[in-house]
Amino acid sequence: MNWIAYFENAKQRLCDNRKYETENRSVFQTDYDRIVFSSAFRRLQNKTQVLPFPKSDYVRNRLTHSLETASVGRSLGNEVGRAIIEKYPELLHKLHVLPADFGHLVSAACLTHDIGNPPFGHSGEDAISEFFKSAHAQDFLADLTDKQKADLQHFEGNASGLRIISQTLENQSGIKGGLRLSLGLYATFVKYPKESLPERKNEGVASAKKFGIYQSEIDLFETKIADKLHLIPQHNRQGKAWKRFPLTFLVEAADDICYHIIDYEDGFNMGYIPFEHIEHRFKALVDWDKNRQNRYDKIYDEREKINYLRSLAINTLVQAVASIFIRNEQDFVSGNLDKALLDLLPDDMQNNLNQIIEDSINKIYRSETVLRIEMAGKKVIPDLLDKFVSAALYPSQHKQLKKILPVAYQSGQNTYEKILNATMFISNMTDRQAVELYKNLNGIELAGY
Repeated sequence: MNWIAYFENAKQRLCDNRKYETENRSVFQTDYDRIVFSSAFRRLQNKTQVLPFPKSDYVRNRLTHSLETASVGRSLGNEVGRAIIEKYPELLHKLHVLPADFGHLVSAACLTHDIGNPPFGHSGEDAISEFFKSAHAQDFLADLTDKQKADLQHFEGNASGLRIISQTLENQSGIKGGLRLSLGLYATFVKYPKESLPERKNEGVASAKKFGIYQSEIDLFETKIADKLHLIPQHNRQGKAWKRFPLTFLVEAADDICYHIIDYEDGFNMGYIPFEHIEHRFKALVDWDKNRQNRYDKIYDEREKINYLRSLAINTLVQAVASIFIRNEQDFVSGNLDKALLDLLPDDMQNNLNQIIEDSINKIYRSETVLRIEMAGKKVIPDLLDKFVSAALYPSQHKQLKKILPVAYQSGQNTYEKILNATMFISNMTDRQAVELYKNLNGIELAGY
C-alpha cells in the first residue's frame, strides 16, 4: 500500500459526484466548513468534556475541545504533509495533493471526532450500554442479531459519529450521504474500522481497541469508503475489520494531546490541581532554557503562567509526534505499525504524561462534582431510552410520546433501525436537553414554567 493508492479517490464525496474544489479552496477545507455549520457540531457546545455544566468560563466543553483538537491536528497534518510531499512528489504531480491538504484533512476529521458523543460524555455511553444489557430491555432486543445487539449493548460514540456524518434519516431529506463529506474525511475519522463483533481487544492494536461502525453503516463503509480508498482488510470469519487510514493516527494523537494537557489545565482552573503541581508537570514536558525562564518570570498571574506552559507543552508534543510519524510513515502506510503515536514517545515524556493522567483520574475525573453529575446521567438516560424506544416500537401504546419523538427518528425498516434511531435521538441531545426533558416527562418541572 502507498500514499497514491490512499489518496486516489480521497477527494471524492460520499453520494455526491459534484466537484467542490477550486484553486483557492480545497475539498478538505469545504469539509471543515460543512462540519462547523452543521447542527450536530453546534450541539457540542452543551455537551460534557470533563466537568458537566461548568460554572467557570475557563473550562472547556466538547465544542471548545473539538476546536482545540482541530488546531493541534492542523499543525500535525501540516508538519507531516510537508515531509510526505517532499518524499513523494508524485502525490502533487499526479493527484494535485498539496502539503496543506494534510493539515486541512486532519483538522476537519478532528472537528468531528466527538460529534457522536451522547450527553454526559463517556458515562453517557456507559448508561446507554447498561440499559440495553438490563433484563428490562431484553424484550426490545428479541428480534435482533448478535451484532445488532452488540451495537446497542456496547454503545460507541465513534460509531454514532460515523452514522451522524454519513447517513440521512428517512423523512429528513431526499439527499443521501449525511454531510456528504470527502471519502478521505470519512476514512480519517474512523478510528476503529471494525464491527462490534467479534471483540478483538486482545490483538493489542490501536485500531481494534473498540469498534467504530454500526451494522447500519457497515455496507456503506465497505463499498463507498474502504474499497475506494484501498483500506487494508483485516476480516475474519466472525466479522469485518480494516487497518486504519494512516492519517487517523494523527487525529488520535491530537485528541490525546488535548485531553491529557487541557483537561489537566481545566482541573487547575477549577481548583482541583495545585499550581505548583501543574507547573512542575508542564515544565517537565518541555525543553526549559534561560530564555523561557526569563519570559516566564515576566508573567505574574498564575493562570497566565499555566497558559504559557500549556502552549509550550502542546507544541513540544506536536513536534515529537510529527517526527515519530514521519520516521515511521511507511510502517503506518503498510499497516505494520498499529499503535497510538503517544505510546511511541520517549520514555521520559510517557512517564510524565502518565503522571498527568493519574493525577487527572484521582483529582478531576473522580471529584465529587463529576461523580454526582455522572450519577444523575445514569438516571436520566435510561429513563428516556425506555420511554422513546417504547414509543418507536409500539407507537399505538405511546401516542403522546410519539408526538415528542421527531418524525425522522420514528423511521426504520426493521426493529434494529427503529431502536437505533430512537437511541440516536437521545444520544444527540445536549446535557441540558436531556435533563430538561427528563424533568418534564416525570413531572419534576413543567415545560414553559
